[in-house]
Amino acid sequence: MPEQPVTPDLPAELDPARFAAHHAEVRGTRIEYLHEGAGRGGVPLLALHGWPETRRVWWRAVPLLVDAGFEVVAPDLRGFGGSAPGADGLGDVVAHALDLAALLGQLGEQLGHERWVVAGGDLGGPVGLELALRERAAVDRMALFNSPLPRLADELMLAPDGRALQALPPVEALDYFMRQGRDADGLAAELSSPTERQDYVAEFYGPRGWAAPGAFDDVAAAFHAAPFADATSFRATLRTYESVFDRDLRTERPVFAPDPDLRVLVLHGTADGVVAPDFGELAVRAYPNSVGPVRLEGCGHFVQWEAADELVAHLTAFCSDLLG
Repeated sequence: MPEQPVTPDLPAELDPARFAAHHAEVRGTRIEYLHEGAGRGGVPLLALHGWPETRRVWWRAVPLLVDAGFEVVAPDLRGFGGSAPGADGLGDVVAHALDLAALLGQLGEQLGHERWVVAGGDLGGPVGLELALRERAAVDRMALFNSPLPRLADELMLAPDGRALQALPPVEALDYFMRQGRDADGLAAELSSPTERQDYVAEFYGPRGWAAPGAFDDVAAAFHAAPFADATSFRATLRTYESVFDRDLRTERPVFAPDPDLRVLVLHGTADGVVAPDFGELAVRAYPNSVGPVRLEGCGHFVQWEAADELVAHLTAFCSDLLG
């Protein structure tokens, strides 16, 4: 993973080396992750990122989570950041979930953890939910924010006043999704230099309207975009989008579905221009054993970064029985 140079006057949250990197060989793929709060008897928390993110999106929240009593593991998903592309060439939701199941199995044996709290948004949302459906014994509960949701029955798509709930953002906000899913090779060829790839990714933290206005300055956007400079890594991160359109690029059919039993904390950064406008309401219908939806006003897509304090406060309350 290309490292952003460390400048002495940058805050700690923009230091690529702020947290030690650990590695695991998972299903033939090298996965890199941070592990903070070990040895304190904390509640194990698996913190997942989305696209265009890496584990860096948790940089602000990790110290707060450790102080709150969590033992945090935040991996780079296969192909992202410091993790290698999948050895099988796949990058669909199921592939990510199976990687994480194997990772939790390894870490559980090493650390003595049997059950985990999972938190994630964007791609990390469906990956975490898929993991919970497949590995119920290992996942105690989940915090979910600003992410895709499973398909709901027609009757659940209506508000009490009869209004149809909006499950998709405006069509113009999905142009990136179509390009990355249907023309990944063309996009990768077009972005032929590290600078072009970083600039493309940095747009999602700024003018694309995913984040709340002013949430990321140019330096912060560059920090999050830096891991996408590598051509191989950038191309690998698009495999998730390709798998939506091409079944041959899927490990197997995902379980991804509503679940009445999974305990879920639903948070909604409402200033997000790419998530479903009614994400919060739809999420609690998909997962009725939930707390929320908690509306995070003035927060956009990148909840871990934009509203780290609020995320940790709500997650701490949600896990108060585990934290003791």
